[in-house]
Amino acid sequence: MINATLSYFFPGLSKEEMKKFSLLSLTFFLIIGGYWLVRLLKNTLFYKIAFPEALGWMPGQGRLFQPVAKFWSPFVVFALVMVYTKLIDLFKKQTLFYIICSVYAVVFGSITAALIMRNLYGDLFLGKWLLGVIGWVSFFAIESFGSLIVALFWSFTNSICTSESAKKGYPMIVAAAQFGAIGGSALLIFSESFGIWQLFGLVTFLVVCVMASIYHFMKVMPASQLVGNKQAMATEKKEEGALEGLVAGIRLIATRPYIFGILIVSTLYEVINQVIEYQMQTQASEFPRFATETGFAQFQGFYGVASNSLSFLMALLGTSYLIRRFGLKFGLLFFPVCLGISFSLLFVFYMYGAPSAAGLLAATFVVMMIAKGLGYAVNNPVKEMMYIPTSKDVKFKSKGFIDVFGGRMAKLGGAQINNSFKHNMHDLMIYGTFFSFGLTAVWIVAAIYVGNKNANLLSRGEIVE
Repeated sequence: MINATLSYFFPGLSKEEMKKFSLLSLTFFLIIGGYWLVRLLKNTLFYKIAFPEALGWMPGQGRLFQPVAKFWSPFVVFALVMVYTKLIDLFKKQTLFYIICSVYAVVFGSITAALIMRNLYGDLFLGKWLLGVIGWVSFFAIESFGSLIVALFWSFTNSICTSESAKKGYPMIVAAAQFGAIGGSALLIFSESFGIWQLFGLVTFLVVCVMASIYHFMKVMPASQLVGNKQAMATEKKEEGALEGLVAGIRLIATRPYIFGILIVSTLYEVINQVIEYQMQTQASEFPRFATETGFAQFQGFYGVASNSLSFLMALLGTSYLIRRFGLKFGLLFFPVCLGISFSLLFVFYMYGAPSAAGLLAATFVVMMIAKGLGYAVNNPVKEMMYIPTSKDVKFKSKGFIDVFGGRMAKLGGAQINNSFKHNMHDLMIYGTFFSFGLTAVWIVAAIYVGNKNANLLSRGEIVE
């Protein structure tokens, strides 16, 4: 019954491919489900828990700290990128999951323990500075978790898939992930029943489950299903030091226009997302219905469920069709065009629609739903396919830099815009939109180039190395 249903929505997969992509989908389901739960908890912890007025912090201190935290995030994770590039050469790909997930399980478990103490004895028991440190540590840990684990999963998956099987199977992975994201986000809607520390404990458990899923995958999958692009496999060679590996990844980005184009397609939208999301979070944190700790957590849940539901429907019903019917280049262009139209309409509504606080929050909410929904369902699987005709160094070193550090740098750019206008939301709405227009134009040009180059590489049987 399950196989028949999957075959209907994702036709063309053989029996072994169906098994392979089903298990990969389960793993990504756990990763994204846990990530969205902890990602939304991060906002609640930073905005409403870590910097309470009762302990001497300014009103809204978490909101004012957020752009600063985004600014420092790339520098904090820089060391993690270096470690990641070194581990690539030292360990098998699946072993990296066990190592990295173990570290995050310990970190999230420690945060859970601290929140239990707060729940039992109050904010004063932990104190102003310890609670603040927990806020900062959780922020950076969660930011790096989303980058490292997702990048590792796609690097692993790209290394064991051909371009043809990816076109058929990747939409299944994304659809499963969005289903997990919906479930993870929905838990926050019931945060009054579960409690914040219980949800952090669940995240710790899901991270452990990722390790178990990878172990099962490697145990049951035949060797024939662990083979990717043959030219790319031939490039798996020497070991390098962490700094050498990082420099090698950056050098490939700087000297290969195709990889530089992937950098733009993979990261530039984060600048736009950061600006719009900060507008939305600020409006929500000051809106009476969502001003409390649990109220704000519930808003995060509504936001996560709405955006991921759109993404799930697109991945289930639209992504595979778009890729097969119109090709990869259309898929690369679909997201920036839709996002550009949506934030343009938001700007017009703000300037000329005389919106109420509730109306503006609802409009910004819809734009973020489109940004996140289409980003996960359309842009993510398509840009991942761009890595298939590339060498191992590109897949792991350049891609690791792009997904982890490149993504952080893009968010840093958005954070700088937010930090400049965080005391004046009117200016942020105006100038943030102007910045977004320019970035979208650059993004569209890069998408056209990368789409054309990918088609040429595949037709000639070549790779970028």
